[in-house]
Amino acid sequence: MDHRLLEIIACPVCKGKLHFDKDNHELICKFDRLAYPIKDGIPVLLEPEARTLSAEEVM
Repeated sequence: MDHRLLEIIACPVCKGKLHFDKDNHELICKFDRLAYPIKDGIPVLLEPEARTLSAEEVM
């Protein structure tokens, strides 16, 4: 994941900062507890495509 891209993209729900989860290839919004997948190197920033994170995953 290009770190320059992480500086400019935001969560589509709350417009907050996204964090890259290297192990799961996801972009994480800790505020909304959502994980957006990265498919073929392209972030899929659609709320219906995101999975909800458990309380343990957010920590």
